[in-house]
Amino acid sequence: MLSKSLLKATIKQNFMVFIIIVAVLMVYLPIIITMYDPSAQDSLNKILETMPQGLIAAMGFKEIGGSLIDFIGSYFYGFLILLLPMIYSIIACNRCIASHVDKGSMAYLLSTPNNRGKIARTQALFIIISMTIMIGIGTIVGIVLSNVSFPGELDVKTFLLLNLGALLLYFAVTGIGFFASCLFNDTKSSLMVGAGLPVIFLVIQMISDVGEKTRFLKNFTMFTLFDSDKIISGESYIPQFIALIVIAMVMYGLGINIFKKRDLPL
Repeated sequence: MLSKSLLKATIKQNFMVFIIIVAVLMVYLPIIITMYDPSAQDSLNKILETMPQGLIAAMGFKEIGGSLIDFIGSYFYGFLILLLPMIYSIIACNRCIASHVDKGSMAYLLSTPNNRGKIARTQALFIIISMTIMIGIGTIVGIVLSNVSFPGELDVKTFLLLNLGALLLYFAVTGIGFFASCLFNDTKSSLMVGAGLPVIFLVIQMISDVGEKTRFLKNFTMFTLFDSDKIISGESYIPQFIALIVIAMVMYGLGINIFKKRDLPL
């Protein structure tokens, strides 16, 4: 089913990038949590009002509610969680298949007892597991630090749902990257689709948040399926979660099947 040797090599290849992104996340998340001060929310909102509202909205910042989960949801899950893990997903997905084909190392991999299906499944599993670990680390750190700094203040259930939504979003994002990596023979084309589409989706999401005139653009970005405001307010989010799961399953499934059947320049 899987290649243990390939999995180990892939872990080693992407380990440093993974650690760097996790480290950056673990710098921002604790800072944001420790910045929370219920007595200063009105002052903070007034400061935000003095800044360019289009830019504030595009960055996912808005008027902050009075709870810790509102604060974290705005400052961390409004924009940072959409950007930082994407950097890792773009690199890891491009390296998983397309990079091996482009560099010629895929011929070596296929000369071993590993067939195409086994290689693709191994790489897909690595991406899914590593992304789960990344979001999982953020979840644990967020809960522990919140309980230490502000005992009883964090709505743990909602916080878990926020992280589940972010994880499902990145299953879909990496699904696109994995599909592109399986579809193309060179890293340039793979990145054009695997990195280009998520970046375009993120830019569209940012523009759609600027004002009412651009609100319709939310219909053209996958990032709309992760709405931190709806999750925090308890509105319907299950259909969006299901849609993200379907996108991920389709993209990963198509990627594996295409790689198994297409001609390779070996």
